[in-house]
Amino acid sequence: MNKSIINIGTILISFFTVAHNGYAAIALDRTRAIYPGNEKSIVLNIKNENKKLPYLAQSWLENEAGEKIISPFLTTPPLQRVEPGDKSVIKITKTANISQLPQDRESVFYFNVREVPPKSDKPNVMQLALQTKIKLFYRPESIIPEKNTRWDNKIILNKENDGYMVENPTPYYINLIGITGAENQPLEKNFEAVMIEPKSNKKVKSRTFQKPFIRTINDFGGKPILGFHCQGNRCVADDI
Repeated sequence: MNKSIINIGTILISFFTVAHNGYAAIALDRTRAIYPGNEKSIVLNIKNENKKLPYLAQSWLENEAGEKIISPFLTTPPLQRVEPGDKSVIKITKTANISQLPQDRESVFYFNVREVPPKSDKPNVMQLALQTKIKLFYRPESIIPEKNTRWDNKIILNKENDGYMVENPTPYYINLIGITGAENQPLEKNFEAVMIEPKSNKKVKSRTFQKPFIRTINDFGGKPILGFHCQGNRCVADDI
């Protein structure tokens, strides 16, 4: 390689997609966050998985358009140093503008935490700054459910030629990650996961089945499966 042509200095690369915590030094304790409307703030836990080096943790929130926001939520501290192997917290606090959000349904935002590695003392080193991004759901006090309540069983599936029109009559977001024809059938690799907004319908491309089963993601990151029975093209959830 001709050194007169190529001279690589220190390069900082930021991945703006979700970074798997298994490869990140700064690890987050969850894959999604729920902000109950009756709470003044919530706390997310982070840990520096690197046992030798300190890392900076930079955090912020975005709206659905991917724009950084400081209202109706704030993250504190926005930047902090986490020593090797240590744990820390990031607090998310609502502002006065929270009242401008709909109070009859959830709203979604995105929480980001980016790790910033210490500057290397070696020349020509490529440093990677990994970023974790998760959904933050604001759940107004008026729709906070009782413990262990499910709402995926309120979904209605309407068969169409190339999939289903999915009705979500609930005030909650539904994260649908698969539709299969049997309870233990593996999820199809080409199924495109969708997030269905509260009180809305969304077309989902999929194979159709005589008895469909859906898999969703719940508040805790679990992936429950639920069977449906159909009359004609309209399918409703089995009793649970």
